[in-house]
Amino acid sequence: MTEQEAPKTESHDPDFPDALLQFMRSGWRDDSLTVAAQPEAERYAARRSALSAAFPGETLVIPTGREKVRANDTDHPFRPGSDFVYLTGDHDPDSVLIMRPVGDGHDAVLYTRPRSSRETDEFFRSRDGELWVGRRHTLAEKAALLGIETAPLHDSDRALADCAPGRTRVLRRFDPRVDAAVRPWEADKPGDRDRELAWVISELKLVKDEWEIGQLQAAIDATVLGFEDAARIIPADRGVSERLIEGVFGLRARHDGNNVGYGSIVGAGSHATILHWVRNNGVTRPGELLLMDMGVEGDHLYTADITRTVPVSGTFTPLQRQVYDIVHASQQAGIDLIKPGVKFKDVHETCMRVLADGLADLGVLPVSADEAMDPQSTVYRRWTLHGFGHMLGLDVHDCAHARKESYRDGELGENFVLTVEPGLYFQPEDDLVPAELRGLGIRIEDDILVTAEGAVNLSAGLPRSSAEVESWLAAQREAGPRFPGA
Repeated sequence: MTEQEAPKTESHDPDFPDALLQFMRSGWRDDSLTVAAQPEAERYAARRSALSAAFPGETLVIPTGREKVRANDTDHPFRPGSDFVYLTGDHDPDSVLIMRPVGDGHDAVLYTRPRSSRETDEFFRSRDGELWVGRRHTLAEKAALLGIETAPLHDSDRALADCAPGRTRVLRRFDPRVDAAVRPWEADKPGDRDRELAWVISELKLVKDEWEIGQLQAAIDATVLGFEDAARIIPADRGVSERLIEGVFGLRARHDGNNVGYGSIVGAGSHATILHWVRNNGVTRPGELLLMDMGVEGDHLYTADITRTVPVSGTFTPLQRQVYDIVHASQQAGIDLIKPGVKFKDVHETCMRVLADGLADLGVLPVSADEAMDPQSTVYRRWTLHGFGHMLGLDVHDCAHARKESYRDGELGENFVLTVEPGLYFQPEDDLVPAELRGLGIRIEDDILVTAEGAVNLSAGLPRSSAEVESWLAAQREAGPRFPGA
């Protein structure tokens, strides 16, 4: 990347005659902003210090990523890399954090795109220019805001070129320019050094501090409102599109937060059996169930992740209630077990055991529940499909690069936040289950904080039992539609 790179333009852009160019280059006032350090700046600095302590004497490179093309010349809305945000608080694209060893610690420099220079035509001709995307912070303003030294993005080329092989670790697959500039150390096993950087950051993120828990609670509270918004526009006696429900929740997410934390899953009828149903092009039907897996991402990018399954008509049928109550009992058993020192796997086994017993009661299992739970069998998984849950934070599947011994094979710790989300899914074409079960999918998901005393359900604002869900749905319908902020 060069300081005088060509403006980013498109084929349909009009030409600029010399007279217009001359006119556009003059008469602009350069207003400054008064910027104070954001309250979280010290928090991000402390995280960088913790990362620094894990890698003394080594250079660490953490890019945020680049905008991604949606179609032709339009991009997806940019969402910064979670690990980069965790260490800087910066939300702008293209930036790179470089931490160089100095003494017993590291100097951290954020290389970022500065304001559009008025000495070139970039600010009004380029699609990255400020007349197109709005005013950016100056380097000094961003340094004051984030509490970190800043440098122009084009200087990162030289900084990356100076990174010593074998003494540099890179968070890879976010920015191809960075990946190409700092080649993996060939004397090491492929990627091991860089993978270690990724897992250390993930494991730092396992324990949430008080501020992070507050951010998660705010996102969860907004999500509760979003579920209420959705329930209020689902009629009991006729169908509405899954996309209407998705859109109503999306309005809440944009109004009360940054966006949705992941693609909303709105599965009516048999669509509920498809784990990541995001097409949302179906229609609700009275008598069927509706599964909604949705979460608001807050302004600091911490996200909720909640699932509820509701009866469209307002009341579960006896069979729907039986299956729902099995899933609810499974979830409750998992939540009851959670406390510091409990193995992640034990929560999984506890939830799955209840589901397996329930499948036996339904007459679905081809073997006993004990045989189905045997590690050499696990045939119950045909209808459970996934684990009991996952860590939650800046990512909906947070801490994804943590080592198995710290996560899936590890123990829960105080101030971990995780989901508990068992489900049962009977595919429409499954000939091994009774016809009345086919096309039935139920999942219940809540966001759980691990405390010294046990589990705290951060999403308790939404009811879970079958009777409570029926009462809640009736109350929302009686209240009627609302707009966020009204």
